[in-house]
Amino acid sequence: MTHLTAARMHGVTSLVMTLACLCVGQHAIAALEAQPAATSGRSILVIPFDTASRDPRGYWLREGSAVALADELTRLGIPAMSREERLRAFDSLRVPAGDSLSHATVIRVGQVVGATQIVVGSYDIRGDELTVRARSIVPDSGRIMPEIVETGRLADLFDVYARAARRLAPGARTVTAAGALPGRPPIAAFEQYIKGLLAQAPATRISFLREALRMDPSFERARIAAWGVHTELGDSELALAGVRQVPTTHPLAREARFLASVSLLQLARYQEAFETLTELNRSLRDASLLNNLGVVQLRRPAGSPGGRASSYFNEAATLSRGDPDVFFNLGYAYWLDRDLTNAIQALREAVRRNPADDAAHYVLGVALQVSGNAGEAARERDLARQLSSTYAEWEATRPPPNSVPKGLERMRMDLAAPATRRVESEIVAAGQRNQQELAAFHLDAGRRAFQAERDDEAIAALRRAVYLSPYDAEAHLLLGRAFLRGGRLPEAIDELKISVWSQNTPTARLVLAEAYVRNHNVAGARSELQSVLARDPSNLEARRFLDRLPPD
Repeated sequence: MTHLTAARMHGVTSLVMTLACLCVGQHAIAALEAQPAATSGRSILVIPFDTASRDPRGYWLREGSAVALADELTRLGIPAMSREERLRAFDSLRVPAGDSLSHATVIRVGQVVGATQIVVGSYDIRGDELTVRARSIVPDSGRIMPEIVETGRLADLFDVYARAARRLAPGARTVTAAGALPGRPPIAAFEQYIKGLLAQAPATRISFLREALRMDPSFERARIAAWGVHTELGDSELALAGVRQVPTTHPLAREARFLASVSLLQLARYQEAFETLTELNRSLRDASLLNNLGVVQLRRPAGSPGGRASSYFNEAATLSRGDPDVFFNLGYAYWLDRDLTNAIQALREAVRRNPADDAAHYVLGVALQVSGNAGEAARERDLARQLSSTYAEWEATRPPPNSVPKGLERMRMDLAAPATRRVESEIVAAGQRNQQELAAFHLDAGRRAFQAERDDEAIAALRRAVYLSPYDAEAHLLLGRAFLRGGRLPEAIDELKISVWSQNTPTARLVLAEAYVRNHNVAGARSELQSVLARDPSNLEARRFLDRLPPD
């Protein structure tokens, strides 16, 4: 910690719980820290199944098995993660969604998302017969439960997975209350739907989803998936028209109305979006709704009815349990209101939760500059430029002094999306201890776990350390090394960039060069090695590494 300057330490060495005592605009942080640890993520995670079958009819069942089994568990009242939640978890861990995964990898994913059980399995097609094998893993202990096997006709696919679900969750009863999943579609329509989810080209995805809807016009799940493709293509009018066909009595009606509000927002039909979001939030408060209400208010002309954007983001921050994107929106809204104190506080919370958030660092830097903290401001803006070239390019356009790019606010695209990073409750519970001491404790735990090659444990401890001390160079270096050892290259590069920025050491640059090489960025590796040699021409490790590099 000795490398940190007094300016950089500003706001870092205060106690966690004193954040709750700050004045106007801090109730979101206070409420967040007063709540118990979140439990909403404690559910079953179903991993796409493997197969040794060469039957071309069943390639889609790898994903279809996970979707069908998760549906059947949900019908039994067992909370199972949706496909969308699973993909978000995979993406946050840089785990390839289409690959077969080791038990160690799926356990790591399950631990990150807080799953109580993970279900893995396989299927086999022989003629018209389908055989399904599945077993559950308890991620906290790594215990693997006995395998269950179910066989039936391929035409009775849903019945096969329903029997498997009942055996995986003995004693569960079928859910009959309102809000349960809609009825099962025809298997042929389900197949087209899954193929539409898996297809790479948007045109192919739309073709499959349209065929699913032709086979079953009431298959609203396919309609919602089509909304995603149209939105990705920028055709918000078509997306809106499609999702508005979901009946108001359908279990997916609330989600459909939310997606319609997103399309309205993208079409700049702000009043309609505001009214839809307000009505949905009135019936059930949700962080995504509140976040997007804030986005509406940011984009509407000044003085539009409905209140300040910051009030919505404040409430969203409380409900989302500290989602870094919501805290960024909150800080950005305060900055636009020229409320520097609250803008700086919220943006500090954003970078605590996601130290690689380039936009948060940049806006924080500008806010610090205006508030008179020029030294820390320069470092924040420099880190933003290290993480992304966007800001150097924007500054090259010679914008007005102390301005930030427009349109940085972040819209939520789904309801009740879990935060990718949760603030561990033990940090809050230890609020009366000095942050620097607690950060050192977690750093030491992470260092020991890394040396013992217990990378999951190391990453958890090191994330606690950087939450408490966001610019600790060693913590970011060890995180980068752990991610690099696990093959999580983009995350490793981000952490190593922050480590180099925090303390320019040859070790960090050498590890960053290694990460660049593994990520097929030879030019980036060469630049890092040349930086090391510029400061220390006698560094043999850097010289040998540079000599081994292939041509750019």
